[in-house]
Amino acid sequence: MKIHTRLAITLLACTTAISSIHAQSKQSPVDLQADQLQHDDSTQRVTASGNVILKQDGKTVKADEIIYILNEDRVIATGNVEFMDVTGDVHKASSVEFSDTLKSGFIEELQSILVDGSRITASNGQHLDGTRTVMKDVFYTPCKICEEKPEKAPLWQLRASEVEHNKETKTIKYRNARLEVKGVPVAWLPYFSHTDGTVERKSGFLSPAAGFSSDLGVFVEGSYYWSLAPDKDLTAGIRAYTDENPLGFLEYRQRWNNASLFVNGNFTVSDRNDIENDITIEEENELRGNLIVSGLWDINNKWRSGLKINIASDDQFLRQYDFDTESETTSDDDVLENQLFAERFSGRNYFVSRLLAFQDVRAEEDLEESQPFVLPEIEAQFLGEPGAIPFLGGRYDIQASFLSLLRDESNEQDVVRGHLSAGWQRRIVSDYGLVSEVNANVQGTVFHVNDRLGASEDSTIDASSFEGRAFGYLDIKASYPLAKRFKSSQVIIEPVASLTLAPNVGDDSEIPNEDSLDVQLGALNLFEADRFAGVDRVEDQSRITYGVRTGVYSDDGSFGEAFLGQSFRFDNDGSDFTSGSGLDDQSSDIVGEVRANYKNDYSLNYRFQLDNDSLASVRHEVGASANIYNLRLSSRYLFASALEGTEIDASREQIVNSASYRINDNWRVFGSARHDLGEDPGLRRAFLGLDFTGDCVTWSLAAERNLTNESSGDNSTEIFLRLGLKNLGEFATSGLDVGSGQ
Repeated sequence: MKIHTRLAITLLACTTAISSIHAQSKQSPVDLQADQLQHDDSTQRVTASGNVILKQDGKTVKADEIIYILNEDRVIATGNVEFMDVTGDVHKASSVEFSDTLKSGFIEELQSILVDGSRITASNGQHLDGTRTVMKDVFYTPCKICEEKPEKAPLWQLRASEVEHNKETKTIKYRNARLEVKGVPVAWLPYFSHTDGTVERKSGFLSPAAGFSSDLGVFVEGSYYWSLAPDKDLTAGIRAYTDENPLGFLEYRQRWNNASLFVNGNFTVSDRNDIENDITIEEENELRGNLIVSGLWDINNKWRSGLKINIASDDQFLRQYDFDTESETTSDDDVLENQLFAERFSGRNYFVSRLLAFQDVRAEEDLEESQPFVLPEIEAQFLGEPGAIPFLGGRYDIQASFLSLLRDESNEQDVVRGHLSAGWQRRIVSDYGLVSEVNANVQGTVFHVNDRLGASEDSTIDASSFEGRAFGYLDIKASYPLAKRFKSSQVIIEPVASLTLAPNVGDDSEIPNEDSLDVQLGALNLFEADRFAGVDRVEDQSRITYGVRTGVYSDDGSFGEAFLGQSFRFDNDGSDFTSGSGLDDQSSDIVGEVRANYKNDYSLNYRFQLDNDSLASVRHEVGASANIYNLRLSSRYLFASALEGTEIDASREQIVNSASYRINDNWRVFGSARHDLGEDPGLRRAFLGLDFTGDCVTWSLAAERNLTNESSGDNSTEIFLRLGLKNLGEFATSGLDVGSGQ
């Protein structure tokens, strides 16, 4: 903690300043001003008196009188002693005395005002043997002192009967330390110590934590940190709950010159509810936990490899114990990913080989799937420099991949796939402003399928087979942006059209589909030559795509822009796109986007998809925000229809509203709510909080209510408290950022 270091080195700063009196021959020049300067040979004293000002290296010492006793090697400064450091910190004392080449000394009535407004006082202090500084009756506060009543106790202050700073052990020790609020003691420790800030890490107990959850009860947490070596450390601790058994946790970190390793684990024995065939079953006294391992090795400037492990004992543990989804140490994603990989970077070329395994931790039985093992996945991409191709210009793009998917069960589909593609791209801008992009691609893919889906129920389906596909396309896109300049704004209209020529590859039903299931048409991918996300499916048949972009852009940063577009296939022979994707008919759905922003105070983003026949809404998303003086409002609304053949088998409709209001410079209230408006409407999450920001203290109080399914571990009420004392750190009841409710 930075302030403790400053507290202990205050005397050392004074020592440095006064040492310039007799060490000027060895250091930079000293500027000494005084009303009188006397040198007494008989007593071996040099005395500077009357408004003494000493300056050296940007530091200033003031005193009524400074005496240097030569034969005793002793320096005495008396009367309104004041030292200003180069940092701007100001230290005052009634008298200062040092001896033994300034290795030892004594200061009376120390008062320090640090540059951040913090104040330190001590009745006296000693500097011993050049290594230890001991101060008595120490007081520290970063809070403002009442000018009208300076004797009035500040909002909070830290007191200690003795503070010792040891430069050899690099530690600061406190005796009889107490934290006072408005002069009333609220916390007391007879003894504690910490590093002085000159070392990055030192073993010791970490700050405790506490919290409350309706599922787990009140908890307290304690942990110990071991600095094993400069390149590795270990943290171990335990969290005790009132309604559950204790949870233990362990974290190990190590770094090498070109590698790093991170290991985190949490474990406990507790009960849980599981669902089998829509029946809730209580599992008692299970050993539960999770493990995360992350490693990275930079082999050389082109190759690196890594390891990622993320596993949990069951599908509820991570959510039940409220681990932060964005934390490096934990995750409550629906599917946990584990991989071992090696990759190579060389200019614009890239290669990766990985082994993957997944764990599905979705609590709902109807969503759980048998996750495959990827043994292995290999990808290579070779991207040419622009203009590298003779005569034609442009650049080339060659991609190759190999994929092997294996599943545990004997009757579940296994797939081996090899893929190779070669492409050419070029961008041309004419003298008249026409922008053209040409993209040509040829590719071939081979598959081996074993235990094909549906083969066990339908004897006409081959359970095992080899399949292959050759494909290619030529895509030409052109746009003609037109701009009109006004006094303080600019208007742009840009019509866009593309022609995609591709053969009809026919029925792809014999080819497995593992990576091209979820297709959603939108303004971002409308002009893609192939709008399938993966390799297993290709978008065949020739088509034309057209649209227009327009916008008004102000010089103050405000803007409004819109896009509208659609595509049309020349043949009407059906497609591999699922119903609801917007691409299953000859004419695609109409997609568009409207965006607006006014001086960063008001914003709107509206994306939509309209049925090409009825113009009925298939999908629309609206996001809006407003800053109105001290009030900030935001809202996000989503409606999306079902997609056949995917996990999204029902329409989704949801709205999230949030608001925050700054009452004054110190107080703010904030909250948010998520509502499901679909088939099972209702409140899903509510969040409400209040925070205070003062000159020396901040605190936040918030409550969160999750309303989902009890067996998923997401149904709970939690209260969060965060208290921060300026320069001393924070006390928080949870890793959750209370500001997320805004």
